[in-house]
Amino acid sequence: MELKVYADRMSQPARAVLIFCKMNGIEFEEIKVDFIKRETVSPQFKAINPVGQVPVMVHGGFKLFESNAILKYLAHAFPGVADHWYPTDLFKRARIDSVLDWYHLNLRNGIVPLVQSTALARPLGREPNPQVAAQAESILPAAFEMFETFWLEGDAPFLLGNTQPSIADLNLVCEIMQLELLDDEVRDRILGPHKRVKKWMEDTKDATMPYFEEMHALLFETKASCKSSSSPSLACRKPPAGPLWPEIRHTEA
Repeated sequence: MELKVYADRMSQPARAVLIFCKMNGIEFEEIKVDFIKRETVSPQFKAINPVGQVPVMVHGGFKLFESNAILKYLAHAFPGVADHWYPTDLFKRARIDSVLDWYHLNLRNGIVPLVQSTALARPLGREPNPQVAAQAESILPAAFEMFETFWLEGDAPFLLGNTQPSIADLNLVCEIMQLELLDDEVRDRILGPHKRVKKWMEDTKDATMPYFEEMHALLFETKASCKSSSSPSLACRKPPAGPLWPEIRHTEA
């Protein structure tokens, strides 16, 4: 059965799925879906995923969305995936699940609205919203403190005291990388106090090279091109002309 992954590489969960496939030698067709061009809310895409978000996986006749669910499926559906990604051991697997559940309501709950109300506001057809940004950023100090003091155990390089990365490491590092779209001063204000988190990020990047770099190239190209232009807040990646959709959701909530 042919595997298809519908993704926009500007989406942090989509990057995690793409890196996982590459890391584990899983053959797949990447189908690009551009959320700035409203392709995620097109009738054609919503026939595949009615909630209008990426990533989406189609494996034969089986369709699945939500990156956590996709990563767990891929870890078991394809032979040769190393056990450390999503262990068969029930207790180890449950702990990975706890990290993934936690991050959606903490790190992601701060990072997504922060980036979408600042750097991605105008590409999404909105005005920057300082109030939303401030509220979103206020979530992050406690989230990163919890990350650093609880999920990173001892001197181990990866989450939960592991010596090799899991799908939790992959999803969380791709999430935090979205902060690269912010002004350097803001990003450094958020991440600067958390040296263990920054070290973990470097370890996770190194463990997933060269695919980590490949899948984040678009993010850095977008940041560089907009930083050198006169257009504020990534406005150089403009949405198409015409009426705005009432709601745009480019990655899973």
